[in-house]
Amino acid sequence: MESAMELITRDLRRDEDSQAQKHPAPVAPVAPKPLSASVQAGIAAGNINMSSSGDRMALGEASQAEVDRHNELLANFERRKQARQIAVSTDDTEVKAQLRELKEPICLFGEGPAERRDRLKDLLLRLGPAARKRLAEDPTEAAEREVQEIWYHEGGPELKSSRLDIAGYSLQRARDRLKVARLKLSRPDSESHPDRQRLHNKLRTYGNYSSQIGDTRPLTSCQLSPSSKLLATASWTGLCKIWSIPECEPVKVLRGHTNRVSAVRWHPQSGCGQDRSAINLVSSDVAGVVRCWSLESEEPIASLEGHEKRVAGLAFHPSGKYLGTTCYDHSWRLWDMEKKIELLHQEGHSRPVYGIAFHADGSLVGTCSLDAMGRIWDLRSGKCVLVLKGHVKELMGIDFSSNGYHVATGGEDHQVRLWDLRQRKSVYTMPAHKGLISSLKYQKDGELLVTASFDNTAKVWAMPACTQLKLLTGHEGRLMSVDIANDSEYIVTASHDSTFKLWAAE
Repeated sequence: MESAMELITRDLRRDEDSQAQKHPAPVAPVAPKPLSASVQAGIAAGNINMSSSGDRMALGEASQAEVDRHNELLANFERRKQARQIAVSTDDTEVKAQLRELKEPICLFGEGPAERRDRLKDLLLRLGPAARKRLAEDPTEAAEREVQEIWYHEGGPELKSSRLDIAGYSLQRARDRLKVARLKLSRPDSESHPDRQRLHNKLRTYGNYSSQIGDTRPLTSCQLSPSSKLLATASWTGLCKIWSIPECEPVKVLRGHTNRVSAVRWHPQSGCGQDRSAINLVSSDVAGVVRCWSLESEEPIASLEGHEKRVAGLAFHPSGKYLGTTCYDHSWRLWDMEKKIELLHQEGHSRPVYGIAFHADGSLVGTCSLDAMGRIWDLRSGKCVLVLKGHVKELMGIDFSSNGYHVATGGEDHQVRLWDLRQRKSVYTMPAHKGLISSLKYQKDGELLVTASFDNTAKVWAMPACTQLKLLTGHEGRLMSVDIANDSEYIVTASHDSTFKLWAAE
């Protein structure tokens, strides 16, 4: 027979279970059930204390703290659940770029990529859906808005006639390029693959063919002539020098600059039909002076006036009729090399413009700036048609592939980005070097890309696969410039250690 206490305990558990099984929704009040005889006996004996008013005892400090801790754990769990639903890039460079755009530190002490990604998620969760929508915005739309804010200078009748000339020239070049592309596409892989493999195997054997002291001060630029028989170098002494290839013997010293020379470039027809007395070479310096040189004199035959600050980059249009220059006044200019006049003064970058390159067809020009962005300009209309936004630090180099739709950029973030003009976005990012990328150049056929860096090395890449073929080491100072011959026979690098090196198959 059950004792009185067992009966009381069983009745109390039954009452608690019945209360727990009730629906939480409010219900109409009902009359309380009468207490069982056993409960009443317990109350009468003083063993059970029950309040007739229904008041509850307040929790103690320890119990309340435990409840608060539990609620905080539930809130953190809910936040982590929502954070997992926020899409954040796994590319650490893009994560840093988004943190920079939100005006947050891109790196905290002791923070790794995973912790940085979690911090961005928590930040986006706190800022709400508006911030997430802004970061997830289509870059094309953002670029179009930026293009609308670009200042366009009014041009004269010479600019209009030049645009028409460039349009006609580029259309024919585009037809020829597409014809060659169709022929390559029609070749079976059994024919094209062995040729590509032989080229790659040859590049893997490249070594230091010759090393020469180029000047008494650091070299800043170098370029092989279109025929690959001459090399032009520039240095901080203000001198430009021409060297024979592959002997690397001095041929001519060009004197005309009184400040450090920043760039030197060959005319695209120099040595291939261009008159030796005509303009075969151009150079620029940190004072904004642009000199034009022939192959028959050591004195400049012409100068281009207009820049007031450092001219960092030079590039000839494929036709050879026009020259593009970039300047530290945040602009770039287009010059008529036959009339020696300025055709276009274009602004658009927010910081000094550094690199410049022309499309193989001659229809487009690309510029890169210390504002970490590149821009693609249509020379036929004068409009900025694409903004290359993705680098997180200053850009130093830009170049077009001969296939017509790939663009490579590199800079201080140690990366080379490959852009597709058809998709209007970056399609591949290469962690190319351990230091600033100072220069990059596509080989004429577009199958190779060479890069130079402040980590004292140059690299050769197979494109568009973006695989490294060769590492070129030997310089004792940071590399300032790199170039590759049209036939891929030679690669030349110029360094801050005042030397240049010629690389060829061993």
